[in-house]
Amino acid sequence: METASYSSRTAHEPWNKGKLIGQKPPLKLHEIWTVRTQLRMTGKTRELALFNLAIDSKLRGCDVVALRVRDIAHGNHVIARASVVQHKTREPVRFELTDQTREAHSDLVHYYSDHRHHAATGIR
Repeated sequence: METASYSSRTAHEPWNKGKLIGQKPPLKLHEIWTVRTQLRMTGKTRELALFNLAIDSKLRGCDVVALRVRDIAHGNHVIARASVVQHKTREPVRFELTDQTREAHSDLVHYYSDHRHHAATGIR
């Protein structure tokens, strides 16, 4: 059986040396508004709706992306308060959606309903 010679290997620098690891500091209010403005200006409706929902709900990322439209909207109406069961803790989390978040999700619902209609009729 061969034994590995660790002394002959060259030392390499760890990928996270000097980087901030662990919990990151929360976004500042002006940073949140900058992201929202950039998403709105570039027309990224889905990303804006998800970003607003993540800020309002304070859910983990895996819980935000697992949400369905029906969890926060009934038909074309976006509800003001929602309750979601967290994946990690299995505890329900209740949160209120701000007007800005409801508007972004309403735009998203209308966008998808329009595209579904156009795809079904062949109109682009």
